[in-house]
Amino acid sequence: MSEPVLRLAAVERRFKTEAGVLEVLQGADLSIVAGEIVALVAPSGTGKSTLLHLAGLLERPDGGEVFVQGRAAGTLDDGGRTAIRRSTIGFVYQAHHLLPEFTALENIALPQMAAGVARKDADARGHELLGAFGLDGRAGHRPGKLSGGEQQRVAIARALANRPTLLLADEPTGNLDVATSDRVFDELLGLVRQHGLAALIATHNPGLAARMDRTVTLRNGHVVPV
Repeated sequence: MSEPVLRLAAVERRFKTEAGVLEVLQGADLSIVAGEIVALVAPSGTGKSTLLHLAGLLERPDGGEVFVQGRAAGTLDDGGRTAIRRSTIGFVYQAHHLLPEFTALENIALPQMAAGVARKDADARGHELLGAFGLDGRAGHRPGKLSGGEQQRVAIARALANRPTLLLADEPTGNLDVATSDRVFDELLGLVRQHGLAALIATHNPGLAARMDRTVTLRNGHVVPV
């Protein structure tokens, strides 16, 4: 079996509160291989966002380790984790977080340029991704001139801009109406499968979860299959 793109090994995460220490993750294990799309379905307050933040190296675990492409990455310093995020991990959030003063194309080009890609090549990649989402004609529009579905398509395109091997998404269509959500999710799954990415997608929608390869949830600080 191939090396997992993402592996969480006995990951722990706790927070200090006025009421005492809150144990959110207590030895969580999860492995995702290339080409596999995993749904994370869990009630609010069980640690779903914390798990995604740890998987995406935005936080460091209090115990255990996060491996990305076989490399122990979760306990690296900030610079080391940032370098891996930039080259390996794409994020999609429920809120698109597009930069309002930049066009759709510029929003996709900027993370590439931050990674050292020349502007010409970044724009070419941006047009390629916008075309895949049927948005090339909207390349010059700022987010305020785009519909909610179009904004989220741009956000997904931005997450894929640096050709990540791991995609993490937190309710990526949660702010969209049902018809738009289905259409955007179709496009997201299509691109993830086309490029053979490993993906962990959090959703409260059982219909969307059923279209992924398997579903996991969080129970008593552990990742368990559904």
